[in-house]
Amino acid sequence: MRIDILTLFPEMCKSVFSESILGRAIAGGKLTVNAVNIRNYTLDKHNRVDDTPYGGGMGMLMQAQPIYDCYKALCDQIGKKPHLIYMSPQGKTLTQKRARELSSYENIAILCGHYEGVDERVLEEIVDEEISIGDYVLTGGELPALVLSDCIARMVDGVLPNEEAYSLESHYSSLLEHPQYTKPYEWNGKKVPDVLISGHHANIEKWKREQSLKRTYERRPDLLNNALLSETDKLFIDNLKQNAENLVQT
Repeated sequence: MRIDILTLFPEMCKSVFSESILGRAIAGGKLTVNAVNIRNYTLDKHNRVDDTPYGGGMGMLMQAQPIYDCYKALCDQIGKKPHLIYMSPQGKTLTQKRARELSSYENIAILCGHYEGVDERVLEEIVDEEISIGDYVLTGGELPALVLSDCIARMVDGVLPNEEAYSLESHYSSLLEHPQYTKPYEWNGKKVPDVLISGHHANIEKWKREQSLKRTYERRPDLLNNALLSETDKLFIDNLKQNAENLVQT
């Protein structure tokens, strides 16, 4: 997989590429991630990439020309059109499901807006989809682009040791992850649940599943609408609901 981030602040992105799982995956040749400086493609002699918006308003807008020329140069370099994503608070909220789908793409480009946004005409011309990482506003699209890159990259074949490394994590199956513990057995008077040191694998897996269901029900019940639940899971959740109702009544 190749990911290209179109940005005005490439150094901000490059510092993340060299660290942790993403850095090791790039070093190991599992994926390629580049930060492309949009400013290199401006025709303005002062290297400007923005101007005032028509119709008035606060701030400046990124111009269409530098973005479009940067994109066309990338297409020529790759030899094909990448799937272009614009990081925008107006886009669909990023989900693990969409990240998993995007991890199968060969070439992804991510456009980072800045200032008050981007000239709508270039978005209409080159963008395939818009993605948001949440209902809040940031200074630019670089941090969201890095979040998206990390989320996608860790599901690319060979980046993590095996599929289980990410398939058991929160949100992968529309459930939150169960509580986890490590040594020491007792810390600040709190002990590790006995089932986890019992050696009984079936009971351990049952406890993990139930804790995952319980945590999702209590913290993100909306996720249960998309989760694949067995009849046993549904019965367990029904019991949780009944217990909650009984507590309210008492």
